[in-house]
Parts: sequence; structure tokens; C-alpha cells
Amino acid sequence: MIFGSVVLIILYLILKYLIAWITYYNNLDPRLGDSTWRFTYDYPVVGDRDISDLDDKDFVRLRRKKNKFVLWMYSIVLIMFIASMSLLSEFLLFFFS
Repeated sequence: MIFGSVVLIILYLILKYLIAWITYYNNLDPRLGDSTWRFTYDYPVVGDRDISDLDDKDFVRLRRKKNKFVLWMYSIVLIMFIASMSLLSEFLLFFFS
């Protein structure tokens, strides 16, 4: 139970760190929007380069960096969910056995 709690605390700190980076990227350019939990407005297509890369390289690179951090954030949230279910099952086994 202690190991699960420590893992959740570490994952929470990593999540806060990622959210701070996403907020930082949102404040660099107003075209990225204010949303933390969604990808940017222009979705990249797998295998194809963005056409807008020729128009505004700085914005497209910033958008791709933000999208990578959003993807990492969702991954951490999924891992936190699985870890919290594991911790909950350990608590239930401890109290009911």
C-alpha cells in the first residue's frame, strides 16, 4: 500500500509538471487556445506534413511541442487511473481479509 501511494504521489507531481508546461505553451501564442486537456485546433495527419508548416513554422513547431505534452499528460492520467485501481484493491483486500 505504501508503494502504491508513493507511485501515485510521484505521478501526480509529474502530471502537475506537464500541466505547467502546457500552460506555458498556451501563453506563448494566443492561437493555441486556453484549453489544457485538448490537442490544438489543427490536428496533424499521420504520415503527412502539415501544409501550414510552410506558412508559419514557429507556430507549427510550438503546436507540435504542445501536442506532445498533451499526449504525455493523457498517458500519465491513464497510468494514474490504473495505479489508483490497484491501490484501491489493495485497501479492500487489507480491510476485508
